[in-house]
Amino acid sequence: MKSMDALVSLCKRRGFLFQSSEIYGGVQGLWDYGPLGVELKRNLKDAWWQDMISGHNELATPAGAPSPFEMVGLDCTILMHPQVWKCSGHYDLFHDYMVDCRESKKRYRHDQVRGRFVEYKDQKIFVTTLAEIEQEIDEIRRRSLKFFKLRPKNADDITIGDESITLDKVDSHDDVLGPDAKTLGTLTEPREFNLMFKTTLGALGGEDDTTFLRPETAQGIFVNFKNVLDSSRVRVPFGIGQVGKSFRNEITPRNFTFRSREFEQMEIEFFCHPDQSQDWYRYWRDRRMAWYTEMGLSGESLIMREHEQSELAHYSVGTADIEYAFPFLPEGEYGELEGIAHRGDFDLRSHMEGKLDPATNPMTVQLGEDGKPKYRGSGKDLTYRDDISNEKFTPHVIEPSAGADRAALAFLCEAYTEDEAPDEKGNLQTRTVMKLHPRLAPIKAAVFPLVKKDGMPEIAQEIYAGLKQHFNVFYDAKGAVGRRYRRQDEAGTPYCITVDGDSLTDKTVTIRDRDSLEQTRIKIDDVVDVIRSRILQ
Repeated sequence: MKSMDALVSLCKRRGFLFQSSEIYGGVQGLWDYGPLGVELKRNLKDAWWQDMISGHNELATPAGAPSPFEMVGLDCTILMHPQVWKCSGHYDLFHDYMVDCRESKKRYRHDQVRGRFVEYKDQKIFVTTLAEIEQEIDEIRRRSLKFFKLRPKNADDITIGDESITLDKVDSHDDVLGPDAKTLGTLTEPREFNLMFKTTLGALGGEDDTTFLRPETAQGIFVNFKNVLDSSRVRVPFGIGQVGKSFRNEITPRNFTFRSREFEQMEIEFFCHPDQSQDWYRYWRDRRMAWYTEMGLSGESLIMREHEQSELAHYSVGTADIEYAFPFLPEGEYGELEGIAHRGDFDLRSHMEGKLDPATNPMTVQLGEDGKPKYRGSGKDLTYRDDISNEKFTPHVIEPSAGADRAALAFLCEAYTEDEAPDEKGNLQTRTVMKLHPRLAPIKAAVFPLVKKDGMPEIAQEIYAGLKQHFNVFYDAKGAVGRRYRRQDEAGTPYCITVDGDSLTDKTVTIRDRDSLEQTRIKIDDVVDVIRSRILQ
């Protein structure tokens, strides 16, 4: 697709996504999933859980894996003991650099404010904007003309740089025109801003009662590592999966649902022997990449990007991002869908011993001014003893961390298609169709009686009732059948079943494929099995 505008419009019109609290003007960075959107996201999470956790065969060695392994699940609380976030490093290190505007009194994330250098006569300034990439040039031109007190007819008198760069790449703020400022040099120097949402536990609300909404689901898995070992009889290597909400106080959320303050993650923490950790890292990296293409994302729109050493988190031995060419990004740029991180033994050791110091190699517990651990760990033994070799070690961790909301957005972007299809009179008409993978489609099938008479509605309702026991399906008897097809195409429904005059005599119906437009006759008694086989194929 060429632009996000058409997709955003469809998402609201058809009930995929709404802005949170819209009747009160909305809240930036918060989104509600409508009737179709909630089904899409639920199907996405169910597919991930089935393919990664509940459907995993621990008796076999998957292609590319060093050995068989087990997978189990957890559902941890959003609120946790505040010491969790101190030992994990989030309390000290989970920051973004922000700049404040002294004129507008607004705050911006330093690396998200884009702009271009603009020259007029002997003056060169850096004009910033928060506009979407498609409107960037027009917005910078408009702001530049206003700053230099020029009319639109004099637009050729100014020179706008070819390169769009972010504010953190600019050496000085003296000649920067802030996103909402009228004068230069109003932006402060960048300073750290903690991204975790604070809250309080209990009624008193004192400093000792302060905790945080979790910024990731991973820590709940780490602090339950021993509980899972003791209760599930799993052996290393094994993985723990979790799907759940996380919260980050993004100052400038943007690009639809791509960067939100409340979002859902699908994470795995995979525990393995240190000597095999690199092999497991490669396995999970490749497996997760393949999953996205299997679910319908174009291989041409996906890349696997290994992080440079300077990009790695303080704990990470290696990280690869699966990135997608979202249409709101400049051509040739990609946005993160999922990160696969080799976390080493940082997390388990931190929760045992106390927060580790990333400046040490090998890492040791960070000490305060008193020479004692700055943040004390739990003191619990989170090592693993192999019951066969009797070897005791702290497992290394591989973390495939996916965003359910970002994945849903990527699948929506990929699915949005405009093509031509014949209407009920055979004339070609432009058709908007959401080509979602059948496993992800909110509605699996729609059932139509051709007309509302001659016993067709009764047969159609019987078919609908039979399908409804197994799938989310839709019944529609209103309007011409061609318009009914179009409505389901926009919703992403892969199959439409039509009851016609022949159905009364030969007990067959027509099934229409959304993508190929092929129509075939099948027996009424076979409808459920045919839909099931097509969804799972």
